[in-house]
Amino acid sequence: MNTNRLSKKIEDILNKQITKEAEASQVYLSYGSWADSEGYGGIANFLFRHAQEERNHMMKVMQYIMERGGRPKISAIAAPSKDPKNLQDCFEKTFNHEVDNTTAIYGIVNLAHEEKDWATYNFAQWFVKEQIEEEKLIMDLLDKLKIAGGLKASNESLFILDKALGKAKDSVPLAREASSDNPE
Repeated sequence: MNTNRLSKKIEDILNKQITKEAEASQVYLSYGSWADSEGYGGIANFLFRHAQEERNHMMKVMQYIMERGGRPKISAIAAPSKDPKNLQDCFEKTFNHEVDNTTAIYGIVNLAHEEKDWATYNFAQWFVKEQIEEEKLIMDLLDKLKIAGGLKASNESLFILDKALGKAKDSVPLAREASSDNPE
């Protein structure tokens, strides 16, 4: 007996979202690695935390597909774009990536509405709200960087920004603090 409650189109678009969330995690990891190599440990930590958050989003979509009787499909992901040129470029690229993800979420919402799949429509509303928060977070970073001087920000201003982001609530340790005894 087929117990899959998702249409093929819905299952496919949700599986594409799994890939998008995995790619988002890779982008944050890549930019975090770049920030750390540039001496911005606080910003790196902020980006690493968001890499984990994106992975959690991926798992949330996978879990929903399974709860509805479907099968998540794990696909290859694209490599992140080249390293940012500076912090402004990093935050702008991150913002653009979040906007692209928002557009994909809207695609899920629209398809669920079109198919009258109210369970998926309801599920996707969590992501709509989450994307509002994600975009706002990055817009706030861009604003803070602008206040600090943007591309002409002093080293002192960037140090303060980096320190502030480093003090933000933290659940993901810096990669350089990991060891074989304590890989976390």
